[in-house]
Amino acid sequence: MANIIKGNRDGKNGGSDTYCIPGRDSNIPRKVVVKEIGDGKHPNFTTYTTPEGETFVKSKPNNFTEDNVNS
Repeated sequence: MANIIKGNRDGKNGGSDTYCIPGRDSNIPRKVVVKEIGDGKHPNFTTYTTPEGETFVKSKPNNFTEDNVNS
């Protein structure tokens, strides 16, 4: 379970194709992180899908900025 997931902003228009989870690899593919969130491994995070069909990771709303994906 990750408390911090950071987007690397390495995709088109600043979107994240890879993510960094402290204690793990710094270039985890979006597809892997999205699947882990779907499997319930990171309960503080959710996903959203753009109108173009791309799925990204985001943190669930709270009052802390340090755990926002692209902060």
